[in-house]
Amino acid sequence: APGQPPAPPAIASHSGGCGVAGGRMTDTRRRVKVYTLNEDRQWDDRGTGHVSSCYVERLKGMSLLVRAESDGSLLLESKINPNTAYQKQQDTLIVWSEAENYDLALSFQEKAGCDEIWEKICQVQGKDPSVDITQDLVDESEEERFDDMSSPGLELPSCELSRLEEIAELVASSLPSPLRREKLALALENEGYIKKLLEIFHVCEDLENIEGLHHLYEIIKGIFLLNRTALFEVMFSEECIMDVIGCLEYDPSLSQSRKHREFLTKTAKFKEVIPISDPELKQKIHQTYRVQYIQDMVLPTPSVFEENMLSTLHSFIFFNKVEIVGMLQEDEKFLTDLFAQLTDEATDEEKRQELVNFLKEFCAFSQTLQPQNRDAFFKTLSNMGILPALEVILGMDDAQVRSAATDIFSYLVEYNPSMVREFVMQEAQQNDDDILLINLIIEHMICDTDPELGGAVLLMGLLRTLVDPENMLATANKTEKTEFLGFFYKHCMHVLTAPLLANTTEDKPSKDDFQTAQLLALILELLTFCVEHHTYHIKNYIINKDILRRVLVLMASKHAFLALCALRFKRKIIGLKDEFYNRYIMKSFLFEPVVKAFLNNGSRYNLMNSAIIEMFEFIRVEDIKSLTAHVIENYWKALEDVDYVQTFKGLKLRFEQQRERQDNPKLDSMRSILRNHRYRRDARTLEDEEEMWFNTDEDDMEDGEAVVPPSDKTKNDEDIMDPISKFMERKKLKESEEKEVLLKTNLSGRQSPSFKLSFSSGTKSNLTSQSSASNLPGSPGSPGSPGSPGSPGSVSKSTSQMAAITTK
Repeated sequence: APGQPPAPPAIASHSGGCGVAGGRMTDTRRRVKVYTLNEDRQWDDRGTGHVSSCYVERLKGMSLLVRAESDGSLLLESKINPNTAYQKQQDTLIVWSEAENYDLALSFQEKAGCDEIWEKICQVQGKDPSVDITQDLVDESEEERFDDMSSPGLELPSCELSRLEEIAELVASSLPSPLRREKLALALENEGYIKKLLEIFHVCEDLENIEGLHHLYEIIKGIFLLNRTALFEVMFSEECIMDVIGCLEYDPSLSQSRKHREFLTKTAKFKEVIPISDPELKQKIHQTYRVQYIQDMVLPTPSVFEENMLSTLHSFIFFNKVEIVGMLQEDEKFLTDLFAQLTDEATDEEKRQELVNFLKEFCAFSQTLQPQNRDAFFKTLSNMGILPALEVILGMDDAQVRSAATDIFSYLVEYNPSMVREFVMQEAQQNDDDILLINLIIEHMICDTDPELGGAVLLMGLLRTLVDPENMLATANKTEKTEFLGFFYKHCMHVLTAPLLANTTEDKPSKDDFQTAQLLALILELLTFCVEHHTYHIKNYIINKDILRRVLVLMASKHAFLALCALRFKRKIIGLKDEFYNRYIMKSFLFEPVVKAFLNNGSRYNLMNSAIIEMFEFIRVEDIKSLTAHVIENYWKALEDVDYVQTFKGLKLRFEQQRERQDNPKLDSMRSILRNHRYRRDARTLEDEEEMWFNTDEDDMEDGEAVVPPSDKTKNDEDIMDPISKFMERKKLKESEEKEVLLKTNLSGRQSPSFKLSFSSGTKSNLTSQSSASNLPGSPGSPGSPGSPGSPGSVSKSTSQMAAITTK
């Protein structure tokens, strides 16, 4: 039968006539094979056995049971359902559907056995055993297959006002059945029926026949759901579309009709920013706007079941947009005029705004193009000079124009970042840094007036795309990565970090309002991305400009998210396990702000607490020896009381094991640790040129700056921090005094008077650090070593040892 799966193969007959199973004679009449239909519409053999029918208590009804011939196991247990359609085929097959996609078949060895079981099934369902199928439950699609396809098409009632209700019912009843939909659509096409309906619409409106208008709404809505391009072409033609929209104003579910036509004719204005000479193009633009309006505003939102009903409408709009973009792209005069007026200083502000909005919409339409057509589209815009034009627009005062220009820029960056990079590197040769396109973008990001910084977030995403080596062209000599990153760090990085550096000149942020904090968090996010992906460029920048020390000033911000951003930046650097970074951190005592923040956080269990502990835990687990020694030498007194995690005690243990391993006293210096671990790297290896850069002498470095700026030069006495290990031993914090930490010193077995150190006051902290040389592990004068003769004010001579640290 049509729609049925192929018949399963019949069971092979056995010459003996009967077999032995389970030690007793069995009747071959009941011998069957069980088949199930797989996904490929092929029958799978599930085994041979003997069938019986009996009442099964668990299933509460008469059931078919098949026990395997080989071991007596149950192959099938299926309740004879009163509503299931069982079918008998070829005298020895019984086929039925157990579930929607699970067809079963029993293939009998003998016709007599098949008849016997068939009678049982018919008995349960109350049917005459002479039938070949027990139920007439054939679904509609099956019914249609049996329909005589040669029968004449659907007869539509004559198109008259009095028969609108009948037409509406016919349309509604045809929608559920694919075959009837097809016939209805053909009838509507062939008889010019839609135009006749729209004539009746005018009559109903003139007579104010609301009932007729309600029927017309249902009819036109139903025709939309037929999903036929041929019908849409009639409905959306210049002469019909406004009447179709008119019909859709009279929704019976609404107490008042909508004024869609009034909006489209009076409120929505068509602006030709550059005159369009092609009448076909103009008509296509009008049509697309109106059809988009019908889809978005007029037709009711389709239910989950109707989502695919309007797929042809989506396609109609899509292909219209493709045509519009193609026609505009080919009109060279139009595009030349557009760009000329955009960049002309004489163009007034309102006109320029319209031109930019048009270009933005034009780029948005291009997203509908196929990849090869989109290539051609952006190539055309590039040849027309879209990037220099954007540069001019972004330099203007009008915020709306700049916003639209930013959106256009985002289309270009997302489509082809390399094209944008190439342009900015070329213009750098002629222009000052101030007016470079990327610097204009950075400035707009920094100057975003939106309290939530929506624009800045978008621009930061674009910058990240531009500086991401992953999408740079991977040629044999990696020129794009090398050239562009070199350009970016020379011409743009100082613009990006300017707000950060301006805000961190003191020991706490000079501006700490929410908007500034958000902006700095965005900048830090990009810098953290650079640390991960730019290797030596960012390393040179951070160490030369002392960026990490400035970033860690933000640990004192009242905004937890900003303090955490600063901590995340440092964590990313430590995560690289790079000894150049480690020496810089130790030289400048850059764990100081982190330890301060940890102590200031008090006993609160929050993200700050967890993040700081995780950083120290990473140093312990990865066994970064130089940092372990530095932390224990300088900060152990501050951290030894922290016993709710084993991290700090674990670090101390690592440090002591390290010491024990240093049998030879000559190795007992920080330098040996650095030498042993200097070339440890994570999985990513540096490129050859990066290695060369690090192997050059410090004298050759840009601006003649040392890798680690000497702290003596960069800090005055007030800023130089005494090692915390000299005097800090943490006491239990009282809940009421979370902002203040009580400290006492324990130096060489002598007690100093305890004193209070407030971190919340505006005055500079006394938590200052001494130059690193006195803190080399095991050096005789190191304040942290047991039995050292240090005193609170002693500073050991450090010059020679400092040279040992900074020499490459």
